[in-house]
Amino acid sequence: MIRANGRTPREMRPVTIERHYLKYAEGSAFITVGDTRVLCSATVEDRVPPFLKNSGRGWVTAEYSLLPRSTRERTIREATKGRLSGRTQEIQRLIGRALRSVVNVHFLGERTIWLDCDVLQADGGTRTAAITGSYIALAEALAGLVTAGAIPRLPLQDFLAAISVGLVDGELLLDLDFQEDSHAGVDMNVVMTGSGQLVEVQGTAEGRPFSREQLAAMLDLAGEGVNTLIAIQKQVLGDLADQVGTGHDQ
Repeated sequence: MIRANGRTPREMRPVTIERHYLKYAEGSAFITVGDTRVLCSATVEDRVPPFLKNSGRGWVTAEYSLLPRSTRERTIREATKGRLSGRTQEIQRLIGRALRSVVNVHFLGERTIWLDCDVLQADGGTRTAAITGSYIALAEALAGLVTAGAIPRLPLQDFLAAISVGLVDGELLLDLDFQEDSHAGVDMNVVMTGSGQLVEVQGTAEGRPFSREQLAAMLDLAGEGVNTLIAIQKQVLGDLADQVGTGHDQ
């Protein structure tokens, strides 16, 4: 199967990640995945939610939003509606818990890292791009704490990235764009670590159920995509990538 943009079924869209994208944020990254573009920023606050006060532990959380013309038709700002949609809340929670899975929050101290993910242009895979880009912003912010002497070493235990995979017209595809996602028989988002551990799998049969064999094939293909994304992350982070995993023993 040759896809509309010329990709083969197991081929990802072109990916770029630019560090230090924002002047004032403690960490930032601009990620493009094909025509999907997400701006990710990290902010450090010297406080934690009430349930973590006096615990010695830190927190990582996220906010996510679609800009009005990131989509084919204008998306109304949720602030105008006065409430977040269920989709936005679900994605925010996904990003936060995904990034927390690779952070030693005890080592972080009583600090909160806010990850803001703003979708400038959406063509499928916005949540997976947000997770992959936010990892870079988070690493920058944590490295800044190390440089400032606030913490002794980087509390990142592993790399982390996410990608979509699915069955479209019965064929297994990697990294679905909007058109493919909109008529996929199975749509799955997979979050994995650099060591190949699964953090989250969100998979739904939109029509016919899928088999365990198909599930295994989708996870294997997603693993290939995540490995490619993590290789890009390592290249973007440069020497900082060598510090990942040094917080295991804390």
